[in-house]
Amino acid sequence: MPRTTHLGACPLDCPDTCTWQLTVEDGRAVGLRGDREHPFTRGALCGKVNRYLDVLNGPDRLTTPLVRVGPKGVGRSAYTAVSWEEATDRVAAGLRAAIDRFGAETVLPYYFAGTMGHVQGATMGPRLFAHLGASRLQTTICTGAASAALRSLLGDRVGFEPESIVEARLILLWGANMVSTNLHHWPFVQQARERGAYVVAIDPLRTDTAVRCDEHLAPLPGTDAALALGLMRHLVDVDATDGAWLAAHTVGWPQTAARLAEWPVERAAAECGLAPDVVRRLGDRIATTRPTAVRIGLGLQRHHGAGQAIRAVAALSLVTGDFRYPGGGSLCMTSGHHPIDEDAVAFPSDLPTPAARTINMSRIAAALTGEAEPPVTALVVFNANPAATAPDQQRLRAGLGRDDLFTTVLEQRWTDTCDWADVVLPATMQPEHLDLHSSYGHHYTTLNVPAVEAPGQALPNAEIFRRIAAALGLDHPRMRDSDADLVRQLLDGTPVTLDDLREHTYVRGSGVPVGAAPYADGGFPTKDGRARLVDPELVRYGVDPVIGYTPPAEAADPVLARRFPLVLLSVASRYLLNSTFAGQPWHTARVGPPRLHLHPDDAAARGLTDGEPVRVHNDRGSFLADVVVDDRTRPGVAFTHKAYWARLSPGGNTVNSVTAVRDTDLGGAPTFHDTRVEVSTAPARPGDEDPE
Repeated sequence: MPRTTHLGACPLDCPDTCTWQLTVEDGRAVGLRGDREHPFTRGALCGKVNRYLDVLNGPDRLTTPLVRVGPKGVGRSAYTAVSWEEATDRVAAGLRAAIDRFGAETVLPYYFAGTMGHVQGATMGPRLFAHLGASRLQTTICTGAASAALRSLLGDRVGFEPESIVEARLILLWGANMVSTNLHHWPFVQQARERGAYVVAIDPLRTDTAVRCDEHLAPLPGTDAALALGLMRHLVDVDATDGAWLAAHTVGWPQTAARLAEWPVERAAAECGLAPDVVRRLGDRIATTRPTAVRIGLGLQRHHGAGQAIRAVAALSLVTGDFRYPGGGSLCMTSGHHPIDEDAVAFPSDLPTPAARTINMSRIAAALTGEAEPPVTALVVFNANPAATAPDQQRLRAGLGRDDLFTTVLEQRWTDTCDWADVVLPATMQPEHLDLHSSYGHHYTTLNVPAVEAPGQALPNAEIFRRIAAALGLDHPRMRDSDADLVRQLLDGTPVTLDDLREHTYVRGSGVPVGAAPYADGGFPTKDGRARLVDPELVRYGVDPVIGYTPPAEAADPVLARRFPLVLLSVASRYLLNSTFAGQPWHTARVGPPRLHLHPDDAAARGLTDGEPVRVHNDRGSFLADVVVDDRTRPGVAFTHKAYWARLSPGGNTVNSVTAVRDTDLGGAPTFHDTRVEVSTAPARPGDEDPE
């Protein structure tokens, strides 16, 4: 058979949403490269996705439904293969038994960004469970705090047009490690730099991005709002605020100015652990440089004061009036520029959906161990691997191991969460199903069309949920909508059609022209078109309505610091994406075993040397790692990479053994970077082998 090439979309949780070219020969995918014609991603694939075909064609793919015949938590040996009919009947029986005992709210769907596609993601699954009357899921684990903060300040998750950053003369990369997590925006930053832009990284760590910038500021973790307040105060001091633009396009500037009076540079610098002259010098640069672009990463929202932090950092561009200019303003996510209404498709108006409680996914460990009433006794997991990615891993395992919890997992390969399932259902991967993708990092909408057959009996998520609905006897027509039906529904009311996408694969769907300044004359997606420096609605959540600073919880606790003196950050790796790829030999060989980076001063104080195995611990749990002694972090701050699988880690634990179930000030997001630990020499390395 001849070779054929098919355009599609990378499905992974990344702002770049690349378009790729898949080469197929004899029905097998044999080549993958980025689409060089795409205006934003321009042909390059990242280090994570370059070996995607190893994953797609891997021998570890799940190809048949499995049911548990042994104890929970011991691995795949406790499961046996069954037919789809038997598997879906088993799922339906488990759900019915739970509902008969405690009511429909005892059922909880748990899902997130294993695929960012709208069809195989958060449409048919949530639709099924809403129709059933199950608990709703509050999807907070990645962007909950940032989304709430941006909606409060700007009305939605919007900002400057990403490609316009080439026009910026000053770029602040604030908590944004672009080289590892936003690779395709980085060339636009480099282009701006070639034109004379000055690029500053603001990050507690000297990241791969920070070393490529003109300047690096390393504030203490969780103090970003204090730094932003100090910079804004300096702009007031040197008369560099844009009063006319503030008066025309914001509300709350007088109250904000009064708040800034409380934040002289000296106070802000002390809170951040920076020298006042460093803050003042950056303030001078901001005061005199138009346009300034502030690219906000998601890492800085993983502490207790995250909502106020995102509000304050994004507000900096309001105070300077930089939204006036192409290439100026702030940007955290582009999601609000995409007109696709996923909720309208997941919860269609003509489908009966009983009222139900909402459970915060970031609190899953607590929800499964007593916080939820009625208890969660049936859990359906898809597009997620909570046993590896959710906080308070020890408590979560206790919950997943309950005898009275019936768990179903939809997966492509065996993960940590599969170990605790009663039924495991084999799911397709991206080249094997239809899907629709928008982006949280650019303005293009992309269609993914199946190009190869799925292995064995693997099915798309949406088809699996149609079969579960049928097994439950749910016969509403909305439970039979095809994947193509879902695409059309998602595109309804947008300027994009399915025919457009079938012809072109991707189109610019936002209505914002390339290089535009969409908020030069205001028009933010708030009720009155003005940005809200003061938001009275925040009082309902116990948050100061005026831009301000909420300190981190553990990181700023001086009493806890006596026992656990190190603030621990768990950051993204260049080769893993959340827990995706953590079981793949090529990827894990490049990441290496779990490592803990310590500043030389902290290593010396503990008598630790480079490469030494250590135990990282606090009152919640511990994990094992090898020490890396370097100056990529400051004294008192340690970091490790997230996303390892527990069953492939030494000792069988990961960094989430020490992270807490704790909400951010806004949005109910987790506080992974608000964690205190101590480090000691590991007496032994039990569990280096696979526990299975």
